[in-house]
Amino acid sequence: MSSKESCRNELRVAIRQLSDRCLYSASKWAAEQLVGIEKDPAKFTPSNTRFQRGSSSIRRRFGTNEITSTPPTGAAYVSTPVIEEDEVIQGDFYLLAKSYFDCREYRRAAHVLCNQIGKKSVFLRCYALYLAGEKRKEEEMIELEGPLGKSDAVNCELVSLERELSSLCKNSMIDPFGLYLYGLVLKEKGNENLARKVLVESVNSYPWNWSAWLELQSLCTTVDILNSLNLSNHWMKEFFLASVYQELRMHNESLSKHENLLGTFTFSNYIQAQIAKAQYSLREFEQVEVIFEDLLRNDPYRVEDMDTYSNVLYTKECFSALSYLAHRVIMTNKYRPESCCIIGNYYSLKGQHEKSVIYFRRALKLNKNYLSAWTLMGHEYVEMKNTPAAVDAYRRAVDINPRDYRAWYGLGQAYEMMGMPHYALHYFQKSVFFQPIDSRLWIAIAQCYESEQLHMLEEAIKCYQRAANCNDTEAIALHRLAKLHRELGQPEEAAFYYRKDLERMEAEEREGPNIVEALMFLATHYKAQKRFEEAEVYCTRLLDYTGPERETAKSLLRGMRIAQSGFPSMDIEHFHP
Repeated sequence: MSSKESCRNELRVAIRQLSDRCLYSASKWAAEQLVGIEKDPAKFTPSNTRFQRGSSSIRRRFGTNEITSTPPTGAAYVSTPVIEEDEVIQGDFYLLAKSYFDCREYRRAAHVLCNQIGKKSVFLRCYALYLAGEKRKEEEMIELEGPLGKSDAVNCELVSLERELSSLCKNSMIDPFGLYLYGLVLKEKGNENLARKVLVESVNSYPWNWSAWLELQSLCTTVDILNSLNLSNHWMKEFFLASVYQELRMHNESLSKHENLLGTFTFSNYIQAQIAKAQYSLREFEQVEVIFEDLLRNDPYRVEDMDTYSNVLYTKECFSALSYLAHRVIMTNKYRPESCCIIGNYYSLKGQHEKSVIYFRRALKLNKNYLSAWTLMGHEYVEMKNTPAAVDAYRRAVDINPRDYRAWYGLGQAYEMMGMPHYALHYFQKSVFFQPIDSRLWIAIAQCYESEQLHMLEEAIKCYQRAANCNDTEAIALHRLAKLHRELGQPEEAAFYYRKDLERMEAEEREGPNIVEALMFLATHYKAQKRFEEAEVYCTRLLDYTGPERETAKSLLRGMRIAQSGFPSMDIEHFHP
């Protein structure tokens, strides 16, 4: 059997099993990957290729290889999902409980299954209780909500669930789905080490549950932790590694993994979106925009990940495109966190920051752990000069994800606005630790070192050099390096950076005072060095300007001609009384 056919058969069985256990997010994800597998050309029909149109440009951009379904010799491997006995004989009580569950009547569903002992029934009962506890926690949070949604509400079912699932685990009376739920409960209670161990056991036994992989990913906060996991070989592991690399800011490794997966899952919208997000983190905005345009053509009612697309449009100031996207998601599903963030970005680009905050708050009402909303709301408060609220929002973001460099950067900006460069420096350094390829972060650190309180110009120079090496698109670093070396009395170094800055401005066809400043310094510097030919080139360029720099250039040219002719200057100070 070919690897594509093997993956297809495994996913078909897994989708039914996951849906039957009400694991709908995992089931949806698996179904999307199933449709993403390239069909046999002999079986192409208009109906089964509908969702595969418009994705070919992604495949053309990346050379893809089909993943192998056969693991290395001796590695554990799980084949097609096995149907257990209690899964085949579905009792009437289970069907009733599932109906209640689907209607979000979780406690009724759990009550119906209270006397059922099959593993499948036990899982659904415990899962229903867990969600009932989550639902009550959300209600309490609304009732007892503090500033910016803070609340001490907890899931009251966690203690009893941990006790029951722990007992089942010790007695080997639990299936992979029960292990997934047990790991989820342990994670909620803060027992991360045991949660990792249990979740690894779950995905090794049943690798098709993407929800279990995502919970495991949230516990892999360092590369060392990731490397310590004893995961069995399976093609689902490749999806996990690609995703966790992205979370660990290993963007190139993540890209490589996702590109390899395209060999089998050629038309997977999920993989395309992940490639776009990795390239967004690498600030390759042009390619990101092309991928998201492809995605929307192929899946016009998609809302997932579209907030990332809106960030790209915001950064590029594509007002009309962002307006169109905002209108599109409103018509599709207005009350999704992603939709609210897109609309918030739209109002922010229009300069309506108060209205933007309203939509970011609405996103957080829908999902209090929606990281982007906290960070973007912090940015809006910075624009509104409400630094205490900005700091609070950014702190909530880093509480949710301590690796979010944008929130750390925002905290640095807030403290910089409050005139506290020592605190700002600390947060900027945290930010650059997680995103060392972003020139803006190095520039922010350098500006802190330049402040009056710190005045560490040598350190500032090192940071500007890092920024210049990280594709400084705003062209700040080279100019600041030239000025700092000039201030420190290092004319050769200053001339080097003024030349580089001038070359860059010419290549980008920029105009402005920085060009005049560079020309003036270089002309004066080379005249002092008696390198008259080079100085004359810069002076001649200054003659094209109409301000005082034109007169200065003329004076320099006259001085150089006198020096080259060998006659003394006729200035009056040369004559003795």
